[in-house]
Amino acid sequence: MNKKTFLEYFFTAFGTLVAAFGIFYFLVPQNLAIGGVTGFSIVMTSYISLPISYVTLITNIVLLLLGFIFIGREFGGKTIFSIIMLSVYMYVMENFFPISQPITSEILLNLIVGIVLFAIGLAIVFNQNASTGGTDILAKIFNKYFNLNFGTGLLVADAIVVCLAIITFGLELGILGALGWFLKGISVNYFIDGFNIKKETVIVSEKPEEIKEFIFSKIHRGVTIYKAQGGYTNENKDIIVTVLAKNEYFTLKKQLKEIDPNIFVLVRNVQDVFGIGFQEF
Repeated sequence: MNKKTFLEYFFTAFGTLVAAFGIFYFLVPQNLAIGGVTGFSIVMTSYISLPISYVTLITNIVLLLLGFIFIGREFGGKTIFSIIMLSVYMYVMENFFPISQPITSEILLNLIVGIVLFAIGLAIVFNQNASTGGTDILAKIFNKYFNLNFGTGLLVADAIVVCLAIITFGLELGILGALGWFLKGISVNYFIDGFNIKKETVIVSEKPEEIKEFIFSKIHRGVTIYKAQGGYTNENKDIIVTVLAKNEYFTLKKQLKEIDPNIFVLVRNVQDVFGIGFQEF
């Protein structure tokens, strides 16, 4: 196993641990079913005498089998690894670090903290091109056989879980679960965007060569040079454009003021960057 693959599996395991912690210690004790396989498992443990780790694993295995039958082999090793680890973590928490009551007495606080931890963990896993299985498999089946787009299919699958929660736990907990499902979607997108955001930096300076050399030698990024003309002065100028990670941008920003006090810089957030040094297609 090379270093890149090892790190991908490491972060997949870590993200799954964060998600499992949020689910087990904040959502499960209050019966907050916010959709997905874990929400379904919370509901099912009210009807069958199995630990939630077992129910989660069994449900994910059934969904994986359905996926293989109806969709094909579209599930990578990291996804299967994450599904197994989610149940392993929950099993360890149930048997070695159990809790007898909710972490806090405020149900909304438990809901919010549980969702934030779950979303952070899920975003870390998604960032490794993996997933924790779950209702996204059903969404893909709905997409293939009922012509529903992925987002609508996911909505339908999670809505079924929320309806089951209302039937099982009553209207109040069911509505809180529905609120949690809505906030989960927003939170996951927020954290995924946070991992992927890069800084497109446009620089206009009288010292382009010094800036270019600093980017090459210290930050180890490429640049693109555009030839332009000042609208007021009619002077020819070089415009430097580079794309940087956030920490790299702050390194450059600190140096730019020292190189040229009269510099002009335009910075934009870009969501996805593909190519050498960034994400692969």
